[in-house]
Amino acid sequence: MSAAPTPVPLSTGDLVERARRLATDPGAGGRAVLGIVGAPGAGKSTLAEAIVAALGPQRAVLVGMDGFHLEDSLLRRLGLRDRKGAIDTFDDAGYAALVERLAHPGGETVYAPWFDRENENALAGAVPVPPEVPLVVTEGNYLLADQGAWPRARARMREVWFLAPDEPVRQERLVARHRAHGKSEADAVAWSLGTDQRNAELVAATAARADLVVRLVSAGHG
Repeated sequence: MSAAPTPVPLSTGDLVERARRLATDPGAGGRAVLGIVGAPGAGKSTLAEAIVAALGPQRAVLVGMDGFHLEDSLLRRLGLRDRKGAIDTFDDAGYAALVERLAHPGGETVYAPWFDRENENALAGAVPVPPEVPLVVTEGNYLLADQGAWPRARARMREVWFLAPDEPVRQERLVARHRAHGKSEADAVAWSLGTDQRNAELVAATAARADLVVRLVSAGHG
């Protein structure tokens, strides 16, 4: 695989405007799907939420890949609970099927799942996507993976942006997230440097497939 491109420094405002252009020109199907990808702690959810908030609910809806986490009791039966978040702990075919429906809504409201971080499980049918909404923003770790059903999902996305923050910043965010969800400092660091880091390395290897590789900067900074 070729080396990942050098990240382009852009602000959240820059990316909101790029997303706005997608919503203004959604294509023949009447809807564009924008993917935001990056390693755990890259800031995907924060950027996706900012874009959707800026465009408003009539123009954009957020549908996260995390809604396709396999449920915890199933992961335990499969012996995968201590690897939750790894690429094989998601329903990739279900996610691909949803993205295909979102890209071609056919006049129907599509209901997507939502991941409840407090309880660490997905809730089915929690996010309605009306047919007239021109942009769906989806974010997750594995949107550019070349295995399983992930390429099917990618094929329906107009653009995919890869977030590439400085590594110390990403790690700091990740540890803070795990602490916020109840892990001790030691456990948060261990998970971030263990399971999360293995996932991050897999995700980083997909960056060259992105349409845009971004290093987020504050407005006014290069």
